[in-house]
Formats: sequence, structure tokens, C-alpha cells
Amino acid sequence: MVLWVFGYGSLIWKSGFDYKERLVGFIRGYRRVFYQGSTDHRGTPSHPGRTVTLEPHDGELCWGVAYKVSGEENEQIALSYLEVREKQYDDKAYLDFYTDPSSSVPAVRGVLVYIASPDKRLNKNYLGLASLEEIAKMQRCPCHGSCGHCTRNSLKERNKFMMSICCR
Repeated sequence: MVLWVFGYGSLIWKSGFDYKERLVGFIRGYRRVFYQGSTDHRGTPSHPGRTVTLEPHDGELCWGVAYKVSGEENEQIALSYLEVREKQYDDKAYLDFYTDPSSSVPAVRGVLVYIASPDKRLNKNYLGLASLEEIAKMQRCPCHGSCGHCTRNSLKERNKFMMSICCR
């Protein structure tokens, strides 16, 4: 068996599970947004931090990485870990992953993607749209969560990744 997992946020640089292969690429039709609240590892219930999620958007590409996890035991370990790590994301999708923007054929079909839906009945931590000033203000706040990284560090790491794929 083989499981592919797509990372578009902190999973880009911190998978937290063993994998056999890591591909840089993108999914189509989604964009990255800071609309999800985190009350466990990026904040608290009284001061949720903002984390990245995806929203559908025609014509967009969301760059990230796909991890290939092989073997039943490794898959179970990875899924168990991800179910805890991504517990505030209420939706999962299996999407096609591409490595070449000019190709219509995916490099991998059916990568697992965790997404936070905007449905407040299903996702009580969804924060929605905020101004850049509000998001920036949240980045300056000290980390209240248990993860050990502030959102500011997440932004720094994500920016390094984006620069590495854009400036090859």
C-alpha cells in the first residue's frame, strides 16, 4: 500500500512522520488562506492563533510537497499522527498533485489533503477573512499554544520554501 499526503503549511518542512519520497509540486483549484483558528498548537480557546487552510479558487495553484508513505504500518503511524496534528481541520480531500505547471497529467493521483471548511456548524474554529493588518498583529503575539513554534516561525519557513521553488 502507498499513501500520499500533501503539505501546504507547516507540513512542508515538518512532516512528523517517516516517508519514502518527497515531491515539490502543487494542487489545482485551491489557494492558501489564514482563515482557520487554532486553539491547541498555535493558540488557546480564548486567544486562537491563525493557521493556513485552503479555499477553492478557480485557476489557482497551491504549491507544497507530497510525501509518499509506504507500508501498512508506516501508513497507520502517519495517519494516527496526522489525525491528532490536523484535528481542527474538519475535511479531507483526495486531490491530484502536479509537478509541472504545463502538464495536464498529475504526477500523483489522490493525495490526502486536510482542509478546514468554512461551515461554522462543523468547524467551530473557522475564523474567516481578516485584514492583513489583523493577521500581521496576530503574528507579533507570543505563542500561546503547545507546538513550540509561533505562527511567525511558520511564516518564515513557508516563505523560505516558496522562495526555493520560485527562484530555481
